[in-house]
Amino acid sequence: MRALRILLIIAVVLGGVFVAVDRAAVYFAESEAEGRVSFAGAEAGSTEVSIKGFPFLTQVAGSELDRVDVTVKDVRAGAAGREIRIGEIRAQLSQVTLGAGYTSATASRATGTAVISYAALTEAADDGVTVAYGGDGKVKVTGSVRIPLLGQTLTRSVLSTVTLVDGDTVKVHADEVPGEGIPGLEGLVRKKTDFERRIAGLPDGLKMEKIEVAPGGLEISMTGADIRLAG
Repeated sequence: MRALRILLIIAVVLGGVFVAVDRAAVYFAESEAEGRVSFAGAEAGSTEVSIKGFPFLTQVAGSELDRVDVTVKDVRAGAAGREIRIGEIRAQLSQVTLGAGYTSATASRATGTAVISYAALTEAADDGVTVAYGGDGKVKVTGSVRIPLLGQTLTRSVLSTVTLVDGDTVKVHADEVPGEGIPGLEGLVRKKTDFERRIAGLPDGLKMEKIEVAPGGLEISMTGADIRLAG
């Protein structure tokens, strides 16, 4: 019985040592990756990496990680001559195969969410137009229009619906524009408040599926396959 207890104690100690070493290796790998990993086809600012699954060391030995969560902030993508700044992309990568020398990796599958703030959407809109959260799944678009017949400039705010068109274009369309009996006013207002912006420069392999209007900005769901990571 004494020998059995000693063996159990040794097993527990070795198990604890292995877990500690494994977690230390994960922390080191995450720290290294955050400064080097980038999505192919995307220009971004900071990157956060979280490696899931246990044990990590056996995954590395097999050159495949079960899951890696990557958060990329300040992604810049051109749209219709204006730049749209995607504040954040949160991606969950599955079955990540490590390349030779661990200098690259490819994820078999990916899901994620891209967040575009209203400030960034305002920057991508026409001059003099602001976009904000309007509540109940709508955005509030405010713009000023010049009425030639009256010689006046009127400022109008409208509630608009945001949709995803052709899988790569954000469309903002006012639900209703008050005409107030002024001929041509609705058309003038819509020239300011209604717009479409194609989003380019997203990470290669990720496709936009659905868009939702949330208090913190537009949230775009994405899926993809064969996502390449460099670094």
